[in-house]
Amino acid sequence: MVNLNAEMAELWASLGAPAAGRARVIQFVSARRGEGTSTVARELAFFAARRAGRSVWLVDLDLLSSPQHAAIAEESERYGLLGQPAAASPDGSIFFAVNPPAKGPDGKPWPDARFLAAHRVGAARWWVTRFRREALRGRQAVHIVGEGDYWNGLRRFADLIIVDCPSADRSQAAMTVAPFMDQTVLVVAADEPDVRAPALLRDSLVGAGADVAGLFFNRATVEPPPIVRGLMP
Repeated sequence: MVNLNAEMAELWASLGAPAAGRARVIQFVSARRGEGTSTVARELAFFAARRAGRSVWLVDLDLLSSPQHAAIAEESERYGLLGQPAAASPDGSIFFAVNPPAKGPDGKPWPDARFLAAHRVGAARWWVTRFRREALRGRQAVHIVGEGDYWNGLRRFADLIIVDCPSADRSQAAMTVAPFMDQTVLVVAADEPDVRAPALLRDSLVGAGADVAGLFFNRATVEPPPIVRGLMP
């Protein structure tokens, strides 16, 4: 099996040092589902919190499924127990919109930010988000919005914000939030022989305003550890 700590240490080093005094927001996305993006995002959050001593937020943009919360809960012996839900927005801003707008029991508008909870993971300084799908009513739907207030607000409360995006073949979320990310990493399964799809995604992300850090080859069972490589035109 691959040494996950070695993988994440190399990925961490490949991403380079952040700007002094500024939290970094890093998006992970793949062109197609099944490339292991969520695993890479989660393991880097775990590494950064446990080994690098950073305060980390793992923000899951797969809102209706919240797979990161589920995966951490299932492997609590490895990651740590999940804490009680807390507010996931420091100032009431949020990166999605619920339509039609929600109303509380008193008939007053229910802020969209209340649909997102944050759970501390174990004793380390890291949190994972979970969208409260059960709070949706009737025909309400949720979509990601292209606004930067949430990401800027969260920077004041964490050293590192890792954003796990659904794959581009099923969601436009990565494009929508791209301008507000400091770096975007494209994840590809190591046994994937055709990198045309991620190359096309790279071009689209750059066009949307992303700073694409490179391509991460996700190896599940082989050595040596993967590295981040630049995608050449």
